Amino acid sequence: MPRSSHALWKGAINFGLVHVPVSLHAATTESGIDFDWLDKRSMDPVGYKRINKKTGKEIDKAHIVKGVAVEEGRYVVLSDAEIAAAYPRSTQSIDIEAFVPAGEIPFVYLDRPYYLAPIGKGTKVYALLREALLASGRVGLARVVIQTRQHLAVLVPSGPALVLNLLRWGEDIRSWEGLDLPPVGRKAAALSDRELAMAGQLVDDMTTHWKPERYRDSFKEEVMKLVRRKAKAGKAKTVVKPEELPPSQSADIIDLTELLQRSLKGGTKAQAATTATPTATRTAAKSAVTRRSASASRNKASGSISRSRRAA
Repeated sequence: MPRSSHALWKGAINFGLVHVPVSLHAATTESGIDFDWLDKRSMDPVGYKRINKKTGKEIDKAHIVKGVAVEEGRYVVLSDAEIAAAYPRSTQSIDIEAFVPAGEIPFVYLDRPYYLAPIGKGTKVYALLREALLASGRVGLARVVIQTRQHLAVLVPSGPALVLNLLRWGEDIRSWEGLDLPPVGRKAAALSDRELAMAGQLVDDMTTHWKPERYRDSFKEEVMKLVRRKAKAGKAKTVVKPEELPPSQSADIIDLTELLQRSLKGGTKAQAATTATPTATRTAAKSAVTRRSASASRNKASGSISRSRRAA
């Protein structure tokens, strides 16, 4: 990942009792053709108007409310305050809830990938989690809040990186039951040995290694050739790009060497049995930071494992 990669979010991976401080980076980019609407008389951008679909008239923003349809023609109106109260609380953490075999999650659930990079002194624990997942052949199922949306996600080791791939919720996946699909199994599908052998041979003949540079968007290339020809002929117009949002603030970092040891000795179950309140937990965390800061001033040393516990 380039050094100039912009961190979209900073927080921590919750791994047992250990918290790995990480930053979130975009793993993809939109490379399609973006056709903006322009006024051909002045080349000014054209936006979207707020139109009453019944009267066809434009209405003022102050008269617009948000409603959810409960049946045809009937809506329940929600205020901005009510909607804001329903937003999930951002904890700046990626909370792993379970580990599952990597092959159990169908591709149809995969939505958007992000790279995770260690920050602070979390490099060693980051590598520990990555290598543990690689050795076990498992991936982590987690919940994460990005901006105001809660996501289900899968934490996957990929080369030297941990990739956080957002998942679609199960209710958002359509069933294939309404499709006219052939039955599963060679006998049920009435496939002969000869047919399977020929199909297998064809698959073998076309087998290669994945090299993404071999595959290009021909439509985009043809359109951009046309754009470059027109630009060279002096037909290009200036486009004003929107300003980038400032980076989010980093979460507080707390040393958790002892918690890593407790995790390896079964400390997770012990923690689950405790009745400590969130307030008590935050108070203890602040005390740990104070003690750690004082120790660092005397010894000029910092801990080896960090955690993030800042409330959004």
